Amino acid sequence: MKVRVLGCSGAIARNCRTTAFLIDQDVLVDAGTGVGDLTREEMLRIGDVFLTHSHLDHIACLPLMADTIAAARVGQPLRVHALPQTIAALRQHVFNDLIWPDFSRLPSAESPLITFHPIEVGTVRHVQGRAIEVLPAEHAVPAVGYAVRGPQTGAPWWVFSGDTHGNPAFWHRVNQLQVHSLVIETAFSNAERELARLARHLSPAVLADELDHIDHGQRYPIYISHTKPAETETIMREIAQFDQVRPPRREVAHDIRWLSAGHVFEL
Repeated sequence: MKVRVLGCSGAIARNCRTTAFLIDQDVLVDAGTGVGDLTREEMLRIGDVFLTHSHLDHIACLPLMADTIAAARVGQPLRVHALPQTIAALRQHVFNDLIWPDFSRLPSAESPLITFHPIEVGTVRHVQGRAIEVLPAEHAVPAVGYAVRGPQTGAPWWVFSGDTHGNPAFWHRVNQLQVHSLVIETAFSNAERELARLARHLSPAVLADELDHIDHGQRYPIYISHTKPAETETIMREIAQFDQVRPPRREVAHDIRWLSAGHVFEL
């Protein structure tokens, strides 16, 4: 299984694209502006989209992609998996025939371009042999993360936190998995820790507390996503200082890396 990072930035600027991950060739996790780098042929191969939540930076390209592939996908709807609250927000505020055509009933109610499939925390969907499990997240709107495993027996999991703040339930489940790699957001620097709390995002100091939940003995690469372009260097510098600014912790030396568009995870 391959996971291609189409976008993982917390905002747009040159070379900064918002959250979207392509699983092999046919599954999207989130549909931010990174989707715009796909060719039309690549978009046509996508059958399932798993959304973490309704914020624009995670769904911006979903309506545009639907329009791009419309003529070639009649009778083969794009399956959108999301929390009921996320689906309701998309229906009310995006696919409402005002902001964008309602492709859940076009070209006809009997043969729509998009179908919506509600999920909840703990749901496991199987797509072409891969398991996609819904993980808890704590954000300003109802949100989830995902763990994805390939079809091979004993395959490890690729884990994505989604947008989240402190979340013990997330770690409880992750500690039960054989993790290949973890993508976790850190949207704000420590100087904006209070703003991060209000927005239900992580800052480096809070991330350090969160990583303390990882079971002793587990070690896997941790990739930082969703950094604001103006603060990326500061955020990563503060993350690198974990062991210098905190009291000694239990012999933990995390393998923490900054994630960028174009990276490919191979599991």
